[in-house]
Amino acid sequence: MLKIPRLQDAYFKRFPGYPKGITVPAIVDVRSGAVVTNDFAQITLDFSTEWAAYHRDGAPQLYPEALRDEIDEVSKRVYTEINNGVYRCGFAGSQQAYDAAYDRLFTALDWVSDRLSAQRYLLGDTITEADVRLFTTLVRFDPVYHGHFKCNRTKLSEMPVLWAYARDLFQTPGFGDTVDFTQIKQHYYIVHADINPTRIVPKGPELAGWLTPHGREALGGRPFGDGAPPGPPVEGNGCWRVTERRGFRRRGVWLK
Repeated sequence: MLKIPRLQDAYFKRFPGYPKGITVPAIVDVRSGAVVTNDFAQITLDFSTEWAAYHRDGAPQLYPEALRDEIDEVSKRVYTEINNGVYRCGFAGSQQAYDAAYDRLFTALDWVSDRLSAQRYLLGDTITEADVRLFTTLVRFDPVYHGHFKCNRTKLSEMPVLWAYARDLFQTPGFGDTVDFTQIKQHYYIVHADINPTRIVPKGPELAGWLTPHGREALGGRPFGDGAPPGPPVEGNGCWRVTERRGFRRRGVWLK
């Protein structure tokens, strides 16, 4: 769509010689080819508010006004302690810093696990912005963070509540069908040469568990509230598909 080899070209289009890190997510203006914003924390909130006029019919309310204060509170802790917490572990500059980061991370994971033990989603019966933000870390946990960032008290697949919750979301349209595990692993293990100087990308973990029954329907709830699920992703975008064959397909190739 943008017809550029690297995202940094869109940054340089806006700011020639841009001196800071090239980060994602970022919104790029297709006509000019320039980055508009990379404020990740605000981008998704803007999608739910400023861009509401462009939502498809039946789009779910991920940031409903009645829950915004609580969503903001939960999302803030998810970000500072979990989304960013894995990075504090992975890039700790000393044993003391790592130990402290490790304890903070798993304290927060225990907190969301307790919260999710009696309700299907972080804010109750429907998916909200907070669930989307937590999912992005959980889906990367076993392939990357457990080993690469030394977040190794337990694997996600060894945390019963969070593993079931993550599978529930993964099997929900709009989540697992937009995940590319190969790209996730290649990014972290190749780009972070200071942590992984050999740049060897691990073959595992086994992925089939993501499609096993999660049982969280027993908690009730309606994933999309009064809205409707999204359609399938655009073919050819390189994402994984969750299918009736209980496998993973990428560009027509089945992976067990």
